[in-house]
Amino acid sequence: MLSGSSGNQNPCFTPPFSAWHRASDEPILGPRGTGFESRGVFNPAVIIHDGMFVMLYRAQGFDHVSRIGYATSGDGIHFTRHTEPVLIPKAECEERGGVEDPRLVQCDGVFYLTYTGYDRKKAQLCLAISHDLIHWERKGVILPAYEGLWNVGWTKSGAIVSEKLCNRYWMYYLGEGPRHLAQMGVACSADLVHWSDGLDRPVLGVRPGKFDSKVVEPGPPPVLLPQGILLIYNGADDRRSYAPGWALFDRTDPTKVLARADKPILQVECNWERSGKVPNVIFVEGLVRERSRWIFYYGSADTYIGVAMATVPAGG
Repeated sequence: MLSGSSGNQNPCFTPPFSAWHRASDEPILGPRGTGFESRGVFNPAVIIHDGMFVMLYRAQGFDHVSRIGYATSGDGIHFTRHTEPVLIPKAECEERGGVEDPRLVQCDGVFYLTYTGYDRKKAQLCLAISHDLIHWERKGVILPAYEGLWNVGWTKSGAIVSEKLCNRYWMYYLGEGPRHLAQMGVACSADLVHWSDGLDRPVLGVRPGKFDSKVVEPGPPPVLLPQGILLIYNGADDRRSYAPGWALFDRTDPTKVLARADKPILQVECNWERSGKVPNVIFVEGLVRERSRWIFYYGSADTYIGVAMATVPAGG
C-alpha cells in the first residue's frame, strides 16, 4: 500500500529511504485482556538485541495508568508479549498517571530509555538505564517542566543521538513555549544523564498551514548520516491530525537545520488509525534500519501499534 513520499523541501538532500508502505493492513499489537494493556498499546520503541527485535511500548489499562510493556520478534512484524510490564510507576513524578512514550537508544553497551513521567498534573522527561532491556535503573527527571530556557510548560519525547558530536551528547525533545505551542527543543549533555537546554529557543518550530502547524515532536532516536543527523518527527496540523515528517540537522552544529520535509511521509488511512482513544493519529517512535530496508513502528489513535517499511536505495 503506497502511503507517502519523501516530502523533500530541499533538492540538495534526499532521505535514504523510498516511500513508506504499511507492512500490515492490521495493527501488529492491540489492547487485550483486563490488565495493564486492556485499554490500549501504542507508541513503541524498537531495537535489535542479540538477533531479536525488542519492543518497549506504552500500555494503558482501564485504570488509565500507563506502563511500559515488553515484546520480542524474530522478523520485526510478529511480536510475542511478556505478560507483565518492565517499567511501572514508582517515582513521585509518575504517580497516578504513569510512565509513557518510551524512546530507546544504545550507547557504549548501555541502553538509555527516555520516557514521560506523568502525575496527572504535569508531564516531565525522565531517563532510565539498563543492560538487558528488562531491569531498569531510574535516573529521574532530566528536563523538568516549567524550568527551561524557552519551554515554559511540560517536557516530553527525548530522542538521543547515539554518539558524541562536538564533544557532547545531543537530544531533541518536546517543549512548550508561550501560547502553548508544542515545538522541538534541543538539549546537550556530557554524560547522557545530566542535560541542559542547548538553545534559548526551539530548534524546530511549527509552520502555519502545514502538517506540523500545531505540534512538532521528536520521533525515534536520530540516525547519523554522512550528510547530517536525520530525525523522524511527528507533526500535528490545525485539526490535530498527526503524521510523521523528517528533518536533517548539521553534524558539526546539531542546532542547525539543513533540510526539512515539506509534506508528511505517512498519513492516516486505516480505520484503526482514524478511530480510537485519540482519533487520526500516526505517531512514530520506533525505527530499525537493516541492510536493505527501514522499519518504522508507530502508535495509532493511542490504541494500537502499526508498522511501515521503506527500502534503502542502491548506494544508500
